[in-house]
Amino acid sequence: MTSPLTPAEDAALVAAIRAAEVQTSGEIRVHLEDTCPTPEPLDRAAQVFGELNMHKTAARNGVLFYLAWQSRQFAVVGDAAINAAVPDDFWEATKEAVLEHFRGEKYVVGLERGIRMVGEQLKRYFPYDAATDENELDDAISFGGPKPPTDT
Repeated sequence: MTSPLTPAEDAALVAAIRAAEVQTSGEIRVHLEDTCPTPEPLDRAAQVFGELNMHKTAARNGVLFYLAWQSRQFAVVGDAAINAAVPDDFWEATKEAVLEHFRGEKYVVGLERGIRMVGEQLKRYFPYDAATDENELDDAISFGGPKPPTDT
């Protein structure tokens, strides 16, 4: 997959993730694909969540933003502990805030908004503790598509 992001946009999203994570033990990832291989983007987001080992964080407070940009499908999914902590309408409200920007084709702005919203909730329920917290997951944007061959 060719990235739909410019280097500056990629850097802006990584900066937004890092700004959110510096205040929490939570972990945020963004995954982009050309098209969603499943009928329901939430199902694909859950699959990618597992592939990225986001369920293996110590506090079970990882959040994934999933976007299939060519097919215009989006989902946001959180792990068990963050799901249990946030208000019932939080994920839908976050999704709608992101989609509001997507409708104007402002994808990076939308994702940055969602990352800030998630970061606020993670900070509230899972505040940063300098004695125990570490960055458990890569902050880089991940991309779908075929995996490159490996040298054997």
